[in-house]
Amino acid sequence: MTVPAPARVSFAALNIDCTDSDALAGFWGKVLGRPVSPGKVAGDTAVDVAGPESGPRMIFHTVPVVDTASHGFRPVLVTEYYAEEIERLTGLGAKPVNEVSLPELRWTTLADPAGNEFELVTWLSA
Repeated sequence: MTVPAPARVSFAALNIDCTDSDALAGFWGKVLGRPVSPGKVAGDTAVDVAGPESGPRMIFHTVPVVDTASHGFRPVLVTEYYAEEIERLTGLGAKPVNEVSLPELRWTTLADPAGNEFELVTWLSA
């Protein structure tokens, strides 16, 4: 087995097209408890990182029409406080799409206010 070379790139940002970058960045900023700021490009809004452990920066681009066929990313959020987070996320405007329970984990697919799906996952103790 060969050892892979050290990575020379890192995941710095997730770009998301939407029709209202301020509203969607505001939603995700509240979900993740992270600050929202203007993007470096006019019309963009960003959800900034709070530290290396908080994940990549999210940059929301305002576009006239979102090409839903090109959305291949689905963020996965992990929590030990599943029920409380479902309540909090739906209170912020997320809509439950599907829920799955397995012996080792439980997850709900939710949609943000723009219809972008994301997962909330919790690991169940044995």
